[in-house]
Amino acid sequence: MAVKIRLRRMGAKKAPFYRIVVADSRYPRDGRFIEEIGTYNPTATPTEVKVDAEKAKQWIANGAQPTDTVKAILKKEGVL
Repeated sequence: MAVKIRLRRMGAKKAPFYRIVVADSRYPRDGRFIEEIGTYNPTATPTEVKVDAEKAKQWIANGAQPTDTVKAILKKEGVL
């Protein structure tokens, strides 16, 4: 089972809001997930990011692979 840390799109049309979730890579983007570890709002000024750093580090230590976008967000927040 390949576990990924990725973005789950929420919000209205042309007003995206994302949740950072841990999910099996076989599930759809907005489908089933294992755990929610944060949020990302790119439409706010400045961009709003809330991440549970402890959970993110724990999942990465257990082998979860962040996507490129989530990896950039986690680096910016100082988690990685």
